[in-house]
Amino acid sequence: DVQLVESGGGEVQAGGSLRLSCVASGFNFGDNRMSWVRKVPGKAPEWVSRISATGASLYEAPSVKGRFTISRDNAKNTVYLQMNSLKPEDTGVYYCAASNEMSVDAVAYWGQGTQVTVSS
Repeated sequence: DVQLVESGGGEVQAGGSLRLSCVASGFNFGDNRMSWVRKVPGKAPEWVSRISATGASLYEAPSVKGRFTISRDNAKNTVYLQMNSLKPEDTGVYYCAASNEMSVDAVAYWGQGTQVTVSS
């Protein structure tokens, strides 16, 4: 069975940091682009960051550029999101996703999500 298991979410004060992890199993992780997608009730999902299969190519949303860093360890089937200088507007549920395109319809696999809450 395919699984994407996120961890590392929590509540933090503005200016703080969190590191999200997503461990994948059941599919060829090393062949897939991986993304972190943020969902907030009442808003469209936001593609926060994406990393190519080899890690050579990165995308960061303008809202998080310079503060968030995506990385991956293909030997551990794990993708990470280091989040620094967190802001209250970063609050949401963060999902790990295997998707070659930045589109909800193109996501092959979703994790269960991890809540990030940033208080002011």
